[in-house]
Amino acid sequence: MYNDLQRAAWAEISLGNIRDNYHAIRALAKESEVIACIKSDAYGHGLVKVAWELVRDNVEYLGVATIEEALELRAAGINSEIVVLSAVPRGNTKDVLDLDLISVITTYEDARLLSETANQFQAKKALRCFIAIETGMGRLGFIPTPEALADIAAITSLPGIKIVGLFSHFAKADENDLSFANAQIDCFNEYCAHLSRAGIEAGKRTMANSAAIMALPNSHFEIVRPGIALYGLYPSESMDKNILPLKPAMSIKANIVYLKKTPANFPVSYGSRFVTQRESLIATLPLGYGDGLPRHTKGNARVIVRGHIAPIIGTVCMDQCMADVTDVPGVSEYDEAIILGEQDGARITAEEIARDSDTISYEVVCRFGLRLPKKFIE
Repeated sequence: MYNDLQRAAWAEISLGNIRDNYHAIRALAKESEVIACIKSDAYGHGLVKVAWELVRDNVEYLGVATIEEALELRAAGINSEIVVLSAVPRGNTKDVLDLDLISVITTYEDARLLSETANQFQAKKALRCFIAIETGMGRLGFIPTPEALADIAAITSLPGIKIVGLFSHFAKADENDLSFANAQIDCFNEYCAHLSRAGIEAGKRTMANSAAIMALPNSHFEIVRPGIALYGLYPSESMDKNILPLKPAMSIKANIVYLKKTPANFPVSYGSRFVTQRESLIATLPLGYGDGLPRHTKGNARVIVRGHIAPIIGTVCMDQCMADVTDVPGVSEYDEAIILGEQDGARITAEEIARDSDTISYEVVCRFGLRLPKKFIE
């Protein structure tokens, strides 16, 4: 079966499933606004396409990691609120102004430079920011100390700056033991109270990622920040999937571009690490580790062809890989092979690929999204 793309390997993205996941998240956190995390090309699913779907569904904020991602959204005509979730490089404060972005502030100096930019270029409205509070992630934010309280108080008096909320992030919300996560919530609540007593208007609070949306309703506050759940994947195997029904949005597909019959004792791929044990039929697929297919695995990599599971054999190449389709009835060149997804009742999940390559499903979908062309379906 031929496809209309320029490659015989592609990522198929279900925009309908992303919409359904978004609505399921909103139903679970019905009192909260949403910052939809679409950083890293929407976790490999296509930044602009996903953004437009969420904007049409009235999402309040889009969350990105870099100025470049925000610029791409603005260039595509998206005028929604955009939050830059990572620290903005200090040389890019003018971009924050020009693109009308909401920053996450982690130091007084960051805020001072934004204020300076707002004043220098006579901003028509205050530059908005969330204040990041360190509660246990160890990544970004003010450590809750009296000195930090003084810095935050000083930020509130800077001209051209407006604090719109407080921001923190969970380190262990996706585990069975939620004691550390609850301690983070307590820390966050306590510091919010300190700020309030100091006369600092905190605005809206945001802390809950996908895992916390599911497992910690006491962390939903005014805004939640779903990421991986938008794309139909669970943050970890510890999550109770009955709480939030999700539909995976990404499938990875390729056409068989070459079939060859081989005798027994025939070596396959670099290093000749795989040698056939019988007369075999080997399929070559036009994708490899350059497209996100893990090169180092525990040996359980598979594809689906004509509804049958077939093992990937030999070392995965940069642009190609091979599968043993000897036991697939009627297989022919340009049959569609499923690397991630479902076909005729057979299924390969991102979680399975992640387990086989000692990583997490987040990395699996992000890597698949880097080079493969995307085909969007409703």
